[in-house]
Amino acid sequence: MSPNIIRLSKVVPLGFCSIFVLMIGMGFITKLSMDNLAESIELQTHTYVVKTNLQAIEKNLVDAETGQRGFIFTGKEEFLDPYKKGTVAFNQTVNETKELIKDNPEQVKRLEEVEKVGQQKLDELAETISLKRAGKEPELRALVISGKGKIFMDEIRDKLAEMLKVEDNLLLQRTKKAKQSEQLATTVSIGGTVVAVVWGSFIILFIFYKIIRPINQVANTIASSSTEIAATVEEQERTAAQQSSSVNQTTITMDELGAASQQSAQQAQAGAESARQALKIAEKGTLAVEQTLESMRILKENVGAMAAQILRLSEQTHQIGNISTDVTDLANQTNMLALNASVEAVRAGENAKGFTVIATEIRKLADQSKESAEKINRLVDDIKNAIDSTVTVTKEGTKTVEQGTKISQETAAAFSAVANAVNNVVLNNQQISLTAQQQAVAIQQVVDAMNSLNLAAKETASGITQTKLGTQQLNDAAQNLNSIV
Repeated sequence: MSPNIIRLSKVVPLGFCSIFVLMIGMGFITKLSMDNLAESIELQTHTYVVKTNLQAIEKNLVDAETGQRGFIFTGKEEFLDPYKKGTVAFNQTVNETKELIKDNPEQVKRLEEVEKVGQQKLDELAETISLKRAGKEPELRALVISGKGKIFMDEIRDKLAEMLKVEDNLLLQRTKKAKQSEQLATTVSIGGTVVAVVWGSFIILFIFYKIIRPINQVANTIASSSTEIAATVEEQERTAAQQSSSVNQTTITMDELGAASQQSAQQAQAGAESARQALKIAEKGTLAVEQTLESMRILKENVGAMAAQILRLSEQTHQIGNISTDVTDLANQTNMLALNASVEAVRAGENAKGFTVIATEIRKLADQSKESAEKINRLVDDIKNAIDSTVTVTKEGTKTVEQGTKISQETAAAFSAVANAVNNVVLNNQQISLTAQQQAVAIQQVVDAMNSLNLAAKETASGITQTKLGTQQLNDAAQNLNSIV
C-alpha cells in the first residue's frame, strides 16, 4: 500500500468524530450562552415584576386614600370599598415584593421603610374614617388640614421612587448582560457553524485527496491491468485452442498411421504365407524332377503352375514395395509433424517440456520406421531379383523340359535355388511382420500420448477460460469500485 494512502477505516471515523466533538463543544457553549441569556431574561422579568409591585404599592395606598375621601365627603359606607381593597392589597403586595427582593438587602430595607410609612398612612386614613363615623367633623377637618397624610404619601413616593431607580439600574445592567449573552450565543452559533463548515470541508477535501483519489487511481490501475491480463489470456486461449486443434489433428494422423502399420503387418504376414506356399511348390518341383522322363509332362504343368505362383508372388512383392514406400512417406510425415510439434513446444515455453520429449520420441520412431521401410525396400528388391531369376529359370526349364534328364537335373538345381530364395523371403517377411507389429505398438503408444496431450490442452484451454472469467470479474469489481469512489 502506498504511504500516501491512509486507511479509510481510520480517516472516516476520526473525521466524523472530530466533527461530532466540535458540534458537541458548540452545543455545550451554546447551551451555556442560552442559559445565561435565559437567566438574564428571567432577571429582567423579575425586575419588571418588582417595579410593577412597587407601583402597585403606591396605587394601593392611593386607592385606600380615594375610598377614605369618598367616605368623608359622602359618609356612605360603600365608598370605603376602595379603601378596604387597597388596604388588603397593600399588605399582600408588600409581602410578595419582599419575597422577590429578598436577595437584595438594601431594597428590603427600603421596602420595610415604605411598609412602615404606609402603615402609618393607613392608620391615619383609619383615624379619619373613625372621626367621620363618630361625627367629629372639627377634629376630622383639623387632621386633614394638618397635612399629615400628605407627608406620609410624599415620603412613600420618595422611597418608592428610590427603589424604582435602583430597579431601573438593575434592569439596565441585566438588559446589557442579556444583550451580551444574546451576542455571545449568536457569535457561538454563527462562529461554530462556520468552524464546523470549514472543518467539515477540510475533512472532505482531506478524504478526497488522501483516500478517494488514491483509491480511484488504484481502481483505474486495477482496471487497466485486468484489461491487459484479459487481452493476454484471450491470446493464450487462442493459442491453446490452436495447440489443441494441432494435437487433435496429429492424433488423427497417428491413428491413421497405426491403422496403416497394422495393415502393413497383415500384408507382410500374407506375403510370408505366400512365400511358404511357394517354398512347398518348389519342393514339389524338385521331387518331380527326380521322377522319370514320363513325368516330364506333369513336371511341365507343375512348372507352369509355379510360374503363375511366382507371378502372383511378384505382384505381392510389388505391393509390399508400395506399402514400404507408403511407410517411408508416413515416416517422413511423422518426422515433419514431430518437427512442427518441437517448434510449437519451443514457442509454448517452459510449460511444454513434456510435449518436447514426446515429439522427440515420435521423431525417433519415425526415423526407425523409415529405416525399417528402407530395409523392406532392399529386401523387396532382392526378392524381385530372385523372382526375376526364378522366372527366367522357369522359362528356360519350360523350354528344356523335352531335352531330358540333364535338363531336369539343372531344373532341380534351379528349383533348389528358388527354394532357398523363397526361404529367405519367408524369413524377411517374418522380420518385416515383426517390425510392423513393433511399429504398430509404438504408434499406439504415441497415439495414447497424443490423446493425453490433447486432454491436457483442452484442460489448459478450460483453465484459461476460467482465468478469463476471473479477470473479467476483477475488471468489473474495479469498475464498480471506480464508480463508487
